[in-house]
Amino acid sequence: MSGQIERIRIFLDVLDARSFAEAARRRGLSPPAVTRAVAELEAELGTQLLVRTTRKVAPTLAGERYGVDAARIVADLDRADAALKALSDGDGGLLRLAAPLSFGLRFLPQIVAQFRVLWPRTELRLDLSDRFVDIVEGGYDMALRISGPPDDKSSIWRKIASVERVLVAAPALVAEHGPMDHPRDLRALPCLGYANMADGWSLRDPASGASVPVPVRAMTVSDNGDVLARLAEMGQGVALLPCFMVAEALEEGRLVELLPDWKAPEIWLTAFYPPYERLPLPVARLTEVVEGFDWSGLARSP
Repeated sequence: MSGQIERIRIFLDVLDARSFAEAARRRGLSPPAVTRAVAELEAELGTQLLVRTTRKVAPTLAGERYGVDAARIVADLDRADAALKALSDGDGGLLRLAAPLSFGLRFLPQIVAQFRVLWPRTELRLDLSDRFVDIVEGGYDMALRISGPPDDKSSIWRKIASVERVLVAAPALVAEHGPMDHPRDLRALPCLGYANMADGWSLRDPASGASVPVPVRAMTVSDNGDVLARLAEMGQGVALLPCFMVAEALEEGRLVELLPDWKAPEIWLTAFYPPYERLPLPVARLTEVVEGFDWSGLARSP
């Protein structure tokens, strides 16, 4: 026999049918194999479960009580097996996804709608926050982040797309301080800092390609890019933000781009995962939807 659980299942069939022959038929086994399985189970438990006569099979008191408890355990096990199979098949279960707030508001509705068409029975729970969540501690199946290229070699991650950033400010603020040709010209302007990228600004010299530190001090810091973009529109300072956050304001003239030839270091939209040996099917399918999405909106506006 393959194990105690299988012997318990056989015992429950015999108990239900009150017949070794009928249990053997249900299981596709020979009657001797069923008799042997029940005898092995009784030997393991150290008690007789069934009374066998030439006319009938009946449970002992211990067998009747054991049958009730065992049936409940086997039913729970069957439900757990079914839930796991549904999750593995991508046709059910729960998938928890973490993503940045501003990004999530703009892009996740379309992604979720696409995923829902393919996997309508998989429950999605979205946690939109600009803090860097601990995937394992938070119980997440997947997280999308916008940050510099990951340097943690032990984490599981996948690059989805590059995210371009631009320096922006209100037209009135730029007019007040005059034209700017070099990052040092930013010294006289108030700046707005993004809390999750607090290592300072740098821009790539268009002539040499070298990275040049930007000598600014952020007097206002937020962990949300949309707040910084709105403050920039109000003339409160210069902000270095992803293109997708400011594309509309640039197009409508509420913001202007500064130092367009000086490029900020590349950041990525990256998918992070717990330390799976292999991605569960729903997570793999959501990743496919994310990878197949049109991410041109993350690039520099024309």
